[in-house]
Amino acid sequence: MNTKRSLSFLVLIVFLLPLTISCGRFGNKDSKQDHKERIVCISKQYSEIVYALGAQQDIVAVDVSSTYPPEIKKLPTIGYHRALSAEAILAMKPTLILQDNNIGPEHVVKQLNDLKITMKDFGQHSNTIAGTDSLIREMGAWFHHETQADSLCRKLDKDMNLALESAKQYTHPVKVLIIHFGQASNIYLVMTKKSIAARMLEWAGGTMAVDDEKGMKQISPEIVAMSDPDVILLTDFGYDRLGGSPEKIKELPGVASTRAFRNHRIFRIEEHDLVYLGPRTGENVLQIQKLIHQDAK
Repeated sequence: MNTKRSLSFLVLIVFLLPLTISCGRFGNKDSKQDHKERIVCISKQYSEIVYALGAQQDIVAVDVSSTYPPEIKKLPTIGYHRALSAEAILAMKPTLILQDNNIGPEHVVKQLNDLKITMKDFGQHSNTIAGTDSLIREMGAWFHHETQADSLCRKLDKDMNLALESAKQYTHPVKVLIIHFGQASNIYLVMTKKSIAARMLEWAGGTMAVDDEKGMKQISPEIVAMSDPDVILLTDFGYDRLGGSPEKIKELPGVASTRAFRNHRIFRIEEHDLVYLGPRTGENVLQIQKLIHQDAK
């Protein structure tokens, strides 16, 4: 009789074990069992701010674009923020979804609303340092981390003042082309003057080489040749995809003909440092300054 009970218990454990596993970005598991809430965060900007506030204890999953800070990669992911599936989100058993009104497709958003899953956004904040301060403080108040929010804002303002003062020494803006590999579209793109990155370049003493009505457009030999940048910044995924090899990089449309390529002024930069404003924006602008002005001719 004891043998039968032991066997039945073993079978039950084997059956239940797969149900406890949640696949993450690198096969990681959601090992926390004491969440007061189960928060899925679908916004790279929100994700970084939550971690900077020290309020991440109830985050159980994020979207794949949430890549900072590095420890966030230990969390399971629920897909790309504009190509979500309800199944992946529901598998995390969320009690709350944080999102910045830039999620889709629409039918998935409708499914989540129909299921009465609480969704929270922090409203519209301008893409300025003042707007970023406001967002950080609002999120700090919501998570009851007001002191940390105040500290983050003071550091952001201090770093930005330092960056802007440093930029005054550069009387001729460096023309910069930013090339980004769009994982969703599986093509290389160039950022334009309509992007957040363009504003950061301006603060750093540079100027975006390409203009367009959209924030990004597909790379082409004509676009690159016409822009003829002094510097090319290649975001991390696209750079690493080419192995950082100059021989591979010059195969990108039009790149080999540019001053940047001839002068060996092509540098790697993290995508998440360019595409939204957050607590580290001042630090990031200072880093951009170092990249685009080094070895200037």
